[in-house]
Amino acid sequence: MESPSKVSEPQASFADPILVTGCAGFIGARTCEMLCEQGHRVVGIDNLNDYYSVSLKKHRLEQLQNKSGFEFHKMDIEDAIDVDSLYAKYRFECVINLAARAGVRYSMENPAIYMRTNSMGTMNLLEAMRHHGGKKFVLASTSSLYAGLPMPFTEDLPVNTPISPYAASKKSAEAMAYTYHYLYDIDVTILRYFTVYGPADRPDMAIHRFIKNILTDRPIKIFGDGSAARDFTYIDDVARGTIAAMRPLGHEIINLGGGGSPIRIDSIIELIEEICGTPAKLEYRDPFAADMQATRANIDKAEQTLEWCPTVQMREGLESSVAWHQENT
Repeated sequence: MESPSKVSEPQASFADPILVTGCAGFIGARTCEMLCEQGHRVVGIDNLNDYYSVSLKKHRLEQLQNKSGFEFHKMDIEDAIDVDSLYAKYRFECVINLAARAGVRYSMENPAIYMRTNSMGTMNLLEAMRHHGGKKFVLASTSSLYAGLPMPFTEDLPVNTPISPYAASKKSAEAMAYTYHYLYDIDVTILRYFTVYGPADRPDMAIHRFIKNILTDRPIKIFGDGSAARDFTYIDDVARGTIAAMRPLGHEIINLGGGGSPIRIDSIIELIEEICGTPAKLEYRDPFAADMQATRANIDKAEQTLEWCPTVQMREGLESSVAWHQENT
C-alpha cells in the first residue's frame, strides 16, 4: 500500500554518507528509506537484538537493501571500538541516532540494558564524532520525559523527574548530547517523539496489538479504564521531521507530535473496529505506575524551526496500519 504522506527534501549541508543507527527499527527503517529516495547515501547500523521479533526487523531490512544508496553493517552502538572504526572509515558529518531500547514497562524489568544502549551508546557515537570531525547529531528522545508536567508540553518545561528507567536513560542521552555541543561545537538537534504508529510498527506498541488482536479475534488487554490519551504521530510524519532536523541549528530540543488534542485509547479501539469491521474483545487490567495518563505536544517550534507539521490524520494512518497487517501477518 502506498504511503499516505509526501516526502520532503531536507535542508542540510552535510556530506554523504549519512549514518543512521537503529536502521532496522520502526522509525529508523522509514527514515533510511526516505533518505535513499531523496538520493542520499546511507550507512545503516543495527544490532538486530531480540527485544521483539527479529523477523520483523529483517523484513524492514530486506526492504531497505533494495534501495539504491543503502549500505548495512550489523553493529551495536554499545561497542565503542566498532563505532570508532566505522567513523574512521566513513568520516560521517551527519549522524541520526535512532538506536535505542524502547518501552517504558520493559525498562522497569531491565534498566541496565537501557542505560547501556540509550546513554552509553549515545556517548560512544558522540566520542567518535569528536575524534573524527563529525558536525551534526540528531538524537531521538521521548515525550515520556514530560510526565507530571502541564499540557500541552513545550520544550522549555523542566524535565527533571523522569518516572521510568527508559525516560531516565533518554534524559541522560540528552544531557550528554548538550555537553558535546558545548565542549566540542557539535550541532545537536534532539527530537522528542510522541507515540509513533504506522505500518510495520513494534509488536509491543498499543496500536499494533489492538489491530493484530482484533483481526485474529483475540482479547485486548487495557491497562486502566481506557481513558488514557495519547498524541499519536504517524510514522511518515516522524521520519520527515527527523530528516528536516538534519539542518544546522546549533542546539535545539524539538517536539514531533500530532499537534491536536490527545486521543483516548478506547476511541482508538473503536476506530480500528470500524476499519476492520470486527468488534474487539476487551480485558481490563490495573494501570502501570510509570504510565502517563495523557500526552499532548506543542509543535510550534517544529513548525517554525523545521518548517514541519504532521499531514496524516488518525483514521488515514490507522487504515494504512490495518492494510499492512492484512498483507503481512
